[in-house]
Amino acid sequence: MTITTKPKLTFEQFLEQCPEEGFYELVDGEIVEVRSTRNHDDVANFILFSFNDEIRRLNLNYVVNNTVVFRTKTAQGIEQGRKPDVSVIDKDVWRSNRSAYSALEEPIQLAVEVTSTNWEDDYIDKLDEYQRLGITEYWIVDYLAIGLRDYLGNPKVPSVFVFLLDTNGKYQRTQFRGSERIVSQTFPELTLTSEQILTA
Repeated sequence: MTITTKPKLTFEQFLEQCPEEGFYELVDGEIVEVRSTRNHDDVANFILFSFNDEIRRLNLNYVVNNTVVFRTKTAQGIEQGRKPDVSVIDKDVWRSNRSAYSALEEPIQLAVEVTSTNWEDDYIDKLDEYQRLGITEYWIVDYLAIGLRDYLGNPKVPSVFVFLLDTNGKYQRTQFRGSERIVSQTFPELTLTSEQILTA
């Protein structure tokens, strides 16, 4: 008996074969549709608009996007195509090739993932890939308190986690809950609290 396995797609093949309608990621060599609830989208959009307001207010050299896909690699060297719920990108990187489609290979400044039923992706896989790529700041917004108690505490409390790369290229995690103001390296004057984001 012969068992045939479907060949894993490369990042370039993913970009070529990815449907134009909807949102997709390349996960373990396969095109996977990314779907979200309205509640999830409300939280992500609140963050996107807040970042955009801060960029305009301070005239920062960033672009905010919710459709960009970029190449990451797993510890095993497998190419992935990730699409964060919110991406903050250096404007010079974004505009270096304005005729290109939205896929990037350079690390972005900040990635935000709003958790859903596949929360392990955000807490484990994407965290590792984003750290490996060198994304300076990574937020996990767990508005459903769906992650493990190891992260959220006991009882589990909805939280915003901010991961910052240290000098060794490893993420250091800070948890924000309730009325605590989010501390961001990218947006040091941001005045958002965890509660404002989690109840958007």
